[in-house]
Amino acid sequence: MLKSTSTPILHTIPAKSRPPKLSRAISNALAQTPPTVRQNASPNTTTTTTNPTHKHPPASAYLHLPFCRKRCHYCDFPIVALGSSPTVTDDKDDPRILNYIQLLCREIQATQSESKHNPPLETVFFGGGTPSLVPPRLVSSVLDTLGSKFGLRSDAEISMEMDPGTFDAKKMKELMELGVNRVSLGVQAFQDELLKACGRAHSVKEVHEAIEIVGSCGVENWSMDLISSLPHQTSEMWEESLMLAIEARPAHVSVYDLQVEQGTKFGILYTPGEFPLPSDNQSADFYKLASSMLSNAGYNHYEISSYSKSSFECKHNLTYWQSKPFYGFGLGSASFLDGVRFSRPKKMKEYMGYVQNLEDGIVDYREASCSDAKDMAMESVMLSFRTARGLDLKSFKETFGSSLVHSLCKAYSPYVESGHVVCLDRHRRAVTKEQFCSLVSDEYEIEDTAAFIRLSDPDGFLLSNELITLAFRVIAP
Repeated sequence: MLKSTSTPILHTIPAKSRPPKLSRAISNALAQTPPTVRQNASPNTTTTTTNPTHKHPPASAYLHLPFCRKRCHYCDFPIVALGSSPTVTDDKDDPRILNYIQLLCREIQATQSESKHNPPLETVFFGGGTPSLVPPRLVSSVLDTLGSKFGLRSDAEISMEMDPGTFDAKKMKELMELGVNRVSLGVQAFQDELLKACGRAHSVKEVHEAIEIVGSCGVENWSMDLISSLPHQTSEMWEESLMLAIEARPAHVSVYDLQVEQGTKFGILYTPGEFPLPSDNQSADFYKLASSMLSNAGYNHYEISSYSKSSFECKHNLTYWQSKPFYGFGLGSASFLDGVRFSRPKKMKEYMGYVQNLEDGIVDYREASCSDAKDMAMESVMLSFRTARGLDLKSFKETFGSSLVHSLCKAYSPYVESGHVVCLDRHRRAVTKEQFCSLVSDEYEIEDTAAFIRLSDPDGFLLSNELITLAFRVIAP
């Protein structure tokens, strides 16, 4: 989430709660560094071990509902802009939404289960787009299709991204009756001038109305999204947004730093790090302020851009960060099945063809290229370093070997000394800098003592680009 040299390499993973496409993410990240990692890795490298999580049957599903009132100036996601007056009434659905939902259900129905003994889904995430623009009766048809195809636990976490101004109490209650029990509210800022400048369709007044609706309907598990480093955003504005977010008392807060993507309106207007965007140092200060204010307000910084009250971590997103398999459905969505990552087309016509081919039995995700051992190790480090839990050294050793664990610990020794990397024992107690440095010289002793390594908060997260690239160089020298 932060730009330039302080930009975590992980900014290439989509900012919102979408399935990561990591092989592309690794390629993009390495393009910013000297050609010493992917380019020098042997394409034929194999290993006799596999990541145990790859063997688990998927228990999560992401569903992309691409509809928005209009495209925000920073957005490069596959969306369908409905305009301000969609052709919909209480008894008639917008044909663009209806046709897409029918297509989405066809995809779900045509998808093969990974095994005959799949567990029912434990998490479902409706992302977009603005999923709250979809009428509850159509959301119901998607959930019914998922349930009949894969099963759905009675206590499943069912999340939906919702924007202020796109729902009222009636719609909220109807969605809750369907099983939606987690709301991700796309606030982004508490200043009308910033919302207007980044092309958001809602106002601050609608933000407060949405917060009131969520509270009055009794939604306990809800999250608020905020974006920092917007054009002309000041530290005072950012502090005010954080303060108002805390006062709203969501169970979860996601904080993203603006990424200027090619092909967007911001990509045409602005250059990262140059006025009117905040400087790199200002972006780093925004990140530190969020970490400080939210932590002091009782939020646990459990993932690089995510804060939660106790027991309110997003279970669905943890599926991504823990490298567990998941289904993805809908325009541009990604799946991770049997160690293979693959995505759907981003354009509607091509997606329609994909679904037809799936129904005709001529789509096989296993034909996609599998990651080799080095890619898998890189992804494991990359994802684990997003989290406060960090890299589980025992699990990593079982998959990739003890010598690689020792090499990683040795490479990170200077950063443990500087405080950017933290080593923890199996009881989650910090290993002192002096103890860690003495352990590094003995491969067996460090295996007995060091159980996790993680990036420190916030300084380590701010250097995640460099720190993860260092791991890549160890894995594929």
